[in-house]
Amino acid sequence: MATYAPQPGVSARPVTLAVPTTALLLIGTTLLALLVYYFIGIDQGAVSIFGTDNHVHEFVHDARHFLGFPCH
Repeated sequence: MATYAPQPGVSARPVTLAVPTTALLLIGTTLLALLVYYFIGIDQGAVSIFGTDNHVHEFVHDARHFLGFPCH
């Protein structure tokens, strides 16, 4: 079993993030996750908020079934 031995003279420092940076990353990740969830789980083509065509629905069609979302 290997053990970790720090090099002499090198101290481990924790990575710190400022609160505004952390909040911005959290908000951005949440918005991206909600957008992906909408396109894969909710967008039905006929009731799409991005038009009346089915391009987005057909693009993620197999992913919907793989993740267990019904669409028929």
